[in-house]
Amino acid sequence: MRRFVTLVFLLLFTIPFGVSISGCSKKTATVFCDGGDSGVPVGQVTTITLQPKIFGISLNFAQISSTSLTPVATDCKGTTETVAHYTYATFDANGVPDLTIADVNPTTGSLCAGTWNRNSGGGIADFTTCVPTNKTGTAYVVASGSGASSNPLPVYVHPVVTSVVLGPLSTDCINDPATNCSPAAFINTQTSCTINPANGCCTVPVTTEAAASASANGCVSQSVTGQLAARVYQNATQSEQDNISCQVGHLTYTPQIPSILTIDQNGVATAQQPGSTVITAGISNAGSSAGFFSTCPPVSITLSIPNSTNPTSVVVDQNFTQPITTLATDMNGVVLTGLALTYESTTPTTIPAGVSSVTPLFPGAAAITATCQPPTCNPSPFNQIGLFGNGKPVTSNAVNVTTPGNNSTVLYIASTNSLYIVPVDFSTNQIGTPIRLPYQPNSMVISDDGTTVYMGTAFELMTFTTATNALATQNTAVTGNVLAVSPDGTTLVISDPIRQLIYLYTTATNTILTQYGGVATHAAFTPDSSTVYITLGDYNSSTGVTTPNNQLLVHSTFTGWFATTSSQSTTNIAIGVPTVGAFFGGNPTTARTYCPTTTINGTITNSSTTANAFYPDASVIGPSADLIATTNDGLHLLGATAAGTFTDSLLSTPATQNGTQSIPAHPGLPTGACPTGGANAPVTPAVKFIATPTFTGALPGVTATAITGVDPTSDSVAAFITYTGTGGVLPVYMPNPTGAGTLTTIPLSTALGTPIAPVAGVVSADDLTFYAGTSGDNVVHLITKQTDGTYKDTTAPIAPKLIDQNNNIVTPNLLVQKPRKAIS
Repeated sequence: MRRFVTLVFLLLFTIPFGVSISGCSKKTATVFCDGGDSGVPVGQVTTITLQPKIFGISLNFAQISSTSLTPVATDCKGTTETVAHYTYATFDANGVPDLTIADVNPTTGSLCAGTWNRNSGGGIADFTTCVPTNKTGTAYVVASGSGASSNPLPVYVHPVVTSVVLGPLSTDCINDPATNCSPAAFINTQTSCTINPANGCCTVPVTTEAAASASANGCVSQSVTGQLAARVYQNATQSEQDNISCQVGHLTYTPQIPSILTIDQNGVATAQQPGSTVITAGISNAGSSAGFFSTCPPVSITLSIPNSTNPTSVVVDQNFTQPITTLATDMNGVVLTGLALTYESTTPTTIPAGVSSVTPLFPGAAAITATCQPPTCNPSPFNQIGLFGNGKPVTSNAVNVTTPGNNSTVLYIASTNSLYIVPVDFSTNQIGTPIRLPYQPNSMVISDDGTTVYMGTAFELMTFTTATNALATQNTAVTGNVLAVSPDGTTLVISDPIRQLIYLYTTATNTILTQYGGVATHAAFTPDSSTVYITLGDYNSSTGVTTPNNQLLVHSTFTGWFATTSSQSTTNIAIGVPTVGAFFGGNPTTARTYCPTTTINGTITNSSTTANAFYPDASVIGPSADLIATTNDGLHLLGATAAGTFTDSLLSTPATQNGTQSIPAHPGLPTGACPTGGANAPVTPAVKFIATPTFTGALPGVTATAITGVDPTSDSVAAFITYTGTGGVLPVYMPNPTGAGTLTTIPLSTALGTPIAPVAGVVSADDLTFYAGTSGDNVVHLITKQTDGTYKDTTAPIAPKLIDQNNNIVTPNLLVQKPRKAIS
């Protein structure tokens, strides 16, 4: 009664006062939701939403939710409104208040899988202890405020989850329940199910279209959907009686590599890019575990020139962009799109590869290929490499590009016995001023873009910039021989025989990226810069000589360092074209493939694990060779020995693998997908390369103590052999695409003295000149291409006049070149 009297008093005395004030001010008109003159006003809370609406919240017995409820209030226009205070309550499925399954703090919304302590006394604050009731079931929490109530948010309470196993959909909800048997799964289909009281599961599983297309025992083609399913256990034994899949509500699935697949809120997965990824199956706050999903990798990548009578060979003018068509298909014949392919060129200095195109910068020749290279394309967890073909590289056929014309050249000439480097610009035919170096270089390489020359010494790494013809940096922390620079210019391979360390050196930061124990003799990068092959040797500190041994070293951005041994000493490396492996000189010449030999452990399923033998032997037993080289057309493996022999082995289509499966072939090396083990072949067969000797001959007029180079032209028309020893001639081999070629020698000019041997050389980018540094006369000879296609020494040699510390002229045995546009 007192409250009523007070209310009347307030109404009598405040309303007139309020009216008098409002009558003197401009009143804001009320806007109603229906646009009329009455009803619910805009700005009044009409809807409160609790998330996650679909998944709900899953809690173990006695578990307190780690996240607080966050209601979102909106008005009739969907505008978010502020609610001063929410009140929370829990109900059973019939809307009856229930605190025995799950309890909620009515003020804060903190959830408890059991019952909150209330009025505990003894200084224990209320709502701090969750008392278990060990009652399995589903409770619903509702938030109320400002005259509105939220959707009922399901809270699934269950025994403690110990493991979740991703696997195939259940077809027997009584004896083998999975999450597609859960009543929660039927919420997504807007249907109901008959509950089996024994395990709380629906008596029949969800049979949606997505579920019917699931593939849990193999890979899924791009854009194909499949319903994910898991089995949830309350005990590590994972027995049938411990299966609580139907009690935990919705699972949330998260792929470790999101590019492999997308997963919607209903657990429907859609395959995206090739690869295999770990999927974590989370039960809200109750736990998680891992399963795997595989999107089928390409088994074929085909490059072709559109609208051409010869789709794998094309002539492209300088600075003209030529489109290249890329077609990739998986094992089911599905055409794949959006692949993260790496396009590679065998001569990126002159003809770099673009994405599905090529734009030559200078005249020359190149082979263009595309590679699906893990981890960028077709990745896989390390312990599943090879399962369904994921985690293995896939290479296309090659498209051969020729750009006619001629370049000018800037040649850099140095010697291991001199402190000077001499630039020669053939566009002006001027020998540059000799540039003094801090130390005598023991090695010299140039980046593919021609901007930087790297020189190794026993005291420091010297970096020389071609734009200014001056030293840019000197790094005393890195000493040894520079063996190779990656095609992208980011990484050097440096071998330090004193410290017995091999470095991968990052040019961007001038620091060591990683190192490995040993002494390297040669190194060769793949065109995509992702892998480098290295041969090792034994260093004699007394003589300073490194003798090749049988150790091989590989570093990949995907697998890291990998060490193995050969059956004999390896002397040199040549990368295959296309890049599906590498050849190694020795007696005999051997090869390694980038296709690992995979052993699948147990029955082949999505949860299988694998063991891999990386870079296995490719079954090549080629002729003995001290130095080897492959031609850009992928047809020839060339080799030479100090004993005076030269060999040419034709590379041909591989034999059928494991009886039934062959690798799509290229007229050089096997390409396409690496073979995989099938249901009856848990071990993948080793890939075999076929190298058939087609020419063996003596190096006429040559007495060699060592072979220093086998240098093919980029158009695969000729190969030059340099050596130490005597002879005064330059051997040149003209390959034949179908058989034995022709080996001849080019007499060296005596215009500036008597040459003894061509000790070093480099081919110009346009293939029109071979620059040969010779002992005896200590000059550089220009071996030029004639109109009849032969090469002769008819141009005046270059005399760099490199001197040692005693002012003696020494042999120019370090040569690198960069192309530049010819001056017309």
